[in-house]
Amino acid sequence: MKVVAVQAPGADFGVVERAITNPGPGTVRIKVAACGVCHSDSFVKEGQWPGLEYPRVPGHEVAGVIDAVGLDVTAWSVGDRVGVGWHGNHCGECEACRRGDFINCLRLQITGFNFDGGYEQYMIAPVRGLARIPEALTFAEAGPLLCAGVTTYNSLRHSGAMPGDIVAIHGIGGLGHLGVQFARHSGFHVVAVSRGKDKEELALKLGAHRYLDTDSVNAAEELTKMGGAKVILATAPSGRAIASLVDGLGIDGTLLSIAAAMEPMPILSVQLIHNRRSVRGWPAGTSKDSEDTLNFCALTGIRPMIEQFALEDAAKGYERMITNKVRFRAVLVS
Repeated sequence: MKVVAVQAPGADFGVVERAITNPGPGTVRIKVAACGVCHSDSFVKEGQWPGLEYPRVPGHEVAGVIDAVGLDVTAWSVGDRVGVGWHGNHCGECEACRRGDFINCLRLQITGFNFDGGYEQYMIAPVRGLARIPEALTFAEAGPLLCAGVTTYNSLRHSGAMPGDIVAIHGIGGLGHLGVQFARHSGFHVVAVSRGKDKEELALKLGAHRYLDTDSVNAAEELTKMGGAKVILATAPSGRAIASLVDGLGIDGTLLSIAAAMEPMPILSVQLIHNRRSVRGWPAGTSKDSEDTLNFCALTGIRPMIEQFALEDAAKGYERMITNKVRFRAVLVS
């Protein structure tokens, strides 16, 4: 089979051939049809994640069909349409797992980090990480929903916002373009916030009720005029830009960050005291959360905007992703 692997930290992607292996206990073999290219894959390519072992095959937005199962696997069968996201496996024994909080497992296994991911034609995956893909979704559509999708959907449904509440989506990119759709179909009053007049048409088409161009207006002031946001979902990885929106939160409003900004967010404590505001983050979700996301998209017609690349062109897809040129998610197809 063809495999795209990183041989060492900082190395270029290399296309190599490997033997197809059989699944062991508690695992299945997936014939990979599609795998999304996520910004987090850069942690693998550049060696920026603790404990990584090389060579490593990245990819945690995997969609395909089971073509072999381990001897003790009973809940999954050959031919099942499945996906694997960030949550690849959990120990089932730590404090978080005993409380059912599997995404915060102390020994969480991340797909494409702790074991080889979806940049290959056949992948061995733990059954605890599997999510069923509904027939209404193509594999290429399903891939990005297993990380970008579940992160936005899961964070919003746990945000405390109710139908009719003002929910602002900061950033109209790989996460934000899905966030706008999820927010609209959840019944929120959706305000899209981004830089540039050119994004307004798309934001409104995706379902935003209003668009705020931060190049021409103060977004926090505009949100305050509207009564204040119940939730501001931050999807653009700029700590300073995210922090500039805090004053736009209404009473008991929450700044909910799913953007992995690697810089501080300059927020004053007095800003949080006023209106009882809060700041929190949200990780992706478990395999069941991914399945919920996929089913919600099948029900509502929500789809990611994608560019497709052949598996052997993974380096090209990654380059368009890392330079923010892709609209809006890159997907490798076999």
